[in-house]
Amino acid sequence: MTGKTIRVLLVDDQDLVRQGLRLILELAGLEVVAEARDGAAAVTAAAAYDPDVVLMDLRMPGMDGVEATRRITTSSAARVLALTTFDVDQHVVDALRAGAVGFLLKDVTSEALVEAVRRAAAGEPVVSPAVLTRMMDHFAARPPVQPAPPPGFAELSDREREVLALIGRGRSNAEIAADLVISMATVKTHVRHIFAKLDLRDRAQAVVAAREAGLG
Repeated sequence: MTGKTIRVLLVDDQDLVRQGLRLILELAGLEVVAEARDGAAAVTAAAAYDPDVVLMDLRMPGMDGVEATRRITTSSAARVLALTTFDVDQHVVDALRAGAVGFLLKDVTSEALVEAVRRAAAGEPVVSPAVLTRMMDHFAARPPVQPAPPPGFAELSDREREVLALIGRGRSNAEIAADLVISMATVKTHVRHIFAKLDLRDRAQAVVAAREAGLG
């Protein structure tokens, strides 16, 4: 995004929250191209304004943020960051599964908010290791269910399944390389193939996929 102003769509049913987000982003030199108060309006605004990043509240009346995220990521290249007052709950997991590239708590600092938006716009991962740990804790606390492997899982090699399982446990690429006694370059190749075969955008979605497949 170098040399190009990042365009942001704000989605939240609380006017005060949107006003605060707008102020923070505009002071940092980002452009807020539109605002929406519910999921349906967000989908319409995303189509009309073609934002680079969408800050998406998950709990809204009418169409919620999860469904809006699914529709926006399916029809555009916009990267969605979920906004929530909760830490990690099922809504957050569903939003990541629907295509969100990460999530932010609404009490996030101004600096962290701007940094997350910039990273999302640049196509970089925006889910921290601490968040991945909380996601895994969330999955561990849920009642066990019959694994339902994601589409494309059957195409993974045995080694790729090993790597996916380790991603599901929160391992970094360096840790995976050490665990499997392979090079970092090989790990990165496996991760790239996994993401392509399972149609994953980032590591957060890989954690969800690993858990759905009963790995980790």
